[in-house]
Amino acid sequence: MGASLARVGETVTLVVRPQTLAAHPPQLQLDSPFGSWAADVTWAASVPPADVLWLAVKATQLEAALRSITDARSVGAVVPLLNGIDHLEPLRSKFGADRVIPATIAGETERVSVGQIVHRSPFAVLNISARGRGLLQSVSDRLRGIGFTCNFVDDETTLMWSKLAFLGPFALATSAFGKPIGEVVADAERWRQLEGCVRETCAAGQAEGAKLDPATVLKAIGNAPPGMRSSMQKDVEQERLPELDAIGGAIIRASRRHGLQAPGTEELMAQIERRLKAVSAVS
Repeated sequence: MGASLARVGETVTLVVRPQTLAAHPPQLQLDSPFGSWAADVTWAASVPPADVLWLAVKATQLEAALRSITDARSVGAVVPLLNGIDHLEPLRSKFGADRVIPATIAGETERVSVGQIVHRSPFAVLNISARGRGLLQSVSDRLRGIGFTCNFVDDETTLMWSKLAFLGPFALATSAFGKPIGEVVADAERWRQLEGCVRETCAAGQAEGAKLDPATVLKAIGNAPPGMRSSMQKDVEQERLPELDAIGGAIIRASRRHGLQAPGTEELMAQIERRLKAVSAVS
């Protein structure tokens, strides 16, 4: 996001952990199906006054990231791009509901070295609450100009759950089996488990008020690039803390709020936990 925003003319400051600040180069390199470019950016260890704060950390890093904001009043709008749904309430408590603009992003990206990002998927989809249209319409139009798909969505519950209904089963299945999505789709038993998770997630989202269709989600997953992997899968393989609670836990908690069962989701989560233990034991 930082490289793309800089590419379309925004002034961008990237906030990183203080101990890593000196290691970051003056330009951010992005290699993408949309093109490759070096973006001039500023690096900082704390959040400076800003019109828009794009939160692009993992859910596991949110608490630490928020500590880098020394003056919440100096930030205009906050646009969180985190996975899951449970981050919105604490952000609204900190910044005020009127300043938080829910959003989701879909695509496969990976930091391959300090200051170098590879965008691997042939798409990047940015969906933003329609409450942010006035502020973000111009930048969204410019992002479309470099290849993004950008949409403003009126229904915030559907906005957030549409991402989780796709990402949750996708991330849990690829992580549980340690396979890219194409190999999950091609295996009948793995696909059965993924399908069960999709249906459980959609049922939980529908109970929360989202408009979701399991068949549409399954079709989208089946049409994903076969080699696509989830960031959770990469985290498990590289012994980093995965977003298991933010993604799978959010589905389980919503299911329980409405008296629903989610055994397929729970089993995928258990398989991931077993893989984490096995990886740890080997290392």
